[in-house]
Parts: sequence; structure tokens; C-alpha cells
Amino acid sequence: MFVVFFILWVVFNGQLTLEIALFGIAVAALMYLFIVKIMGYKPEYDLIIVKKSGLIIKYIATLIAEIVKANLGVIRMITSARYEIEPCVVHIKTDLKTNIARVVLANSITLTPGTITVYTQGDLIVVHCLDKSLAKGLDSSVFVQQLHKLEEV
Repeated sequence: MFVVFFILWVVFNGQLTLEIALFGIAVAALMYLFIVKIMGYKPEYDLIIVKKSGLIIKYIATLIAEIVKANLGVIRMITSARYEIEPCVVHIKTDLKTNIARVVLANSITLTPGTITVYTQGDLIVVHCLDKSLAKGLDSSVFVQQLHKLEEV
């Protein structure tokens, strides 16, 4: 996490000089100390993130691809004069074990055009879909499969 804080510092500054780097190291160290002491972050989490980094990158790439596909589908749906849009609300029971995985799934659904997560509680996710065709396979989507793999590691 220290490295992430430092990289963000450099990116937000827009340049890298010795002064910015030294000050960035100090700020990153203070931020890291803050999250460890105040927010309960454990340094062991860094190892877990490193182990899962490949799967996380794959998930982000899949999310971007699904967003592009959904954008094209929604554009086609909206611009087609022959297509009658039928909105619906879907209740999904997920078997994801962790709250983090459920939140990531709910946010991924919301980021995908044509669908909005309306409500989450426990293993229940309620999704509003622009059309009933978008509701098909939400409970067994590629997001769910990849989140299962992330939970296993």
C-alpha cells in the first residue's frame, strides 16, 4: 500500500524531482502509518494483494470489456425503432462468501450500462435492468466466476 500511495503522489504531482520524491516518501509513510494505526489495516494485506494482483488485473480488463459490450448493446437498443424496451427488476442470490466480493459485484453491475444495483443485503442483490434481455445470466456472469477465483486465493 505504501507503493500505491507513493505512485499516486507522483502521478498527482505530474513530475518527478528529488524534492517531490523525498516529500512523497514521507507523505506515503505517514498515510501508511495512518491506515495501520487508525483504520486497522494490516501489513499482511499487502502480501494478499500481491498474490491476487494477476486476478485483479484480469478482473479489471474483463470489467472494461463488459462495459464496452454493454455500451454498444444499449446504444443498439435505444436507437432501434423496432425494439420495444421492457425494464425489469431482478433479485439475485449470490453465493459469494465475502462482503468485499459482493460489493465489487454490485458495483460492477452498476458500472455496466443498462443495469443499476438498487439494493444489497447479505447475499441478495436487487438490480434494475433497462431491458429484460440484460437480466439474463446476471447471477452466473463472468464477474461472479472471477470473484469466486479471487476469493479462493
